[in-house]
Amino acid sequence: METLIRLGCALGIFAMMIGWEMLNPRRPDPQRKPRWFINLGLAAFNTLIMRVSIGGLAYLSAVYASEQSIGLLHIFAAPDWVAIIVTLLFLDFAIYCQHIVSHRWSLLWRLHQVHHTDTAFDATTAVRFHPLEIVVSMLYKTLCVYLIGANPAAVLVFEVVLNGAATFNHANIKLPALLENSIRMVLVTPDMHRIHHSTNPVEYNSNYGFCLSCWDKLCRTYTPEPKQPQTTMDIGLTPYRHTVGFVALLLLPFKTLR
Repeated sequence: METLIRLGCALGIFAMMIGWEMLNPRRPDPQRKPRWFINLGLAAFNTLIMRVSIGGLAYLSAVYASEQSIGLLHIFAAPDWVAIIVTLLFLDFAIYCQHIVSHRWSLLWRLHQVHHTDTAFDATTAVRFHPLEIVVSMLYKTLCVYLIGANPAAVLVFEVVLNGAATFNHANIKLPALLENSIRMVLVTPDMHRIHHSTNPVEYNSNYGFCLSCWDKLCRTYTPEPKQPQTTMDIGLTPYRHTVGFVALLLLPFKTLR
């Protein structure tokens, strides 16, 4: 049931963002078809890997931690409403921290660079990850779940929100300036996260948040606007300003960093 809920919500939000992109795109994308083939191919491959390995581990770990009273929230006997709020905030901040480490530790950057080699930016970019990074991320979230003694229902909500927020803030959609600025006060918007995919090292080493925008602002990793216009800024990594094939992306972490 947990898997069906996550998958159903993810596909629904993805379909909504793809439709929005077609009706009102922020930027032109002449390479959509080859990029989509690669990005969606990675998504399908990663889904298969997770299904036969550790898919749903974070939620199952939260259930086990709750049954065995493992973690800080159980030690302090936090009421359910507190446990839910703390779980959601803690996990979102934990993913923010993981993202920073993925940029600054070369071993994890080898994996994470696959995400940044996309030469454009749309909803499919949200699923462009190396399978090993997906596995590492799930193991990291599981450790966080045990540490905090995460509320199982909140973990399920977080997984849905994380997938939905990533799809939204990677979407190539145009928002009115007033709405963009209003949403950005709380949530990471496409214009905010697109800066993180700039070829400019200063810019792609900022705006690490996935859902809440406050972490970047509080931790001083926030860049409000790119040097180039949003509609024409260069996207991707400078050494890979071309389409990298599916097999090449799988092998990329094992090659010399450029």
